[in-house]
Amino acid sequence: MSEWYVYMVRCADNSLYTGITTDVDRRVDEHNGSDRLAARYTRARRPVILVWKEPHLNRSSASKREAVLKKMSRSLKEHLLSC
Repeated sequence: MSEWYVYMVRCADNSLYTGITTDVDRRVDEHNGSDRLAARYTRARRPVILVWKEPHLNRSSASKREAVLKKMSRSLKEHLLSC
């Protein structure tokens, strides 16, 4: 069983993108280098830099946490990153 991660990257325009994956390094590389595999949001905002990741035991848990993070305000996300 794979470990899942919720991750956040900071884009070149200083915006934040949140996603889930089983391999954070591979996913960040895809955001930065692949037009086919990168999220549409990050394609136009390269380069992206990993600023946060959180492990989860399964995809369901990671997806639920991702949804919570995406609903957070920008200021709350920045506070999370500063801790």
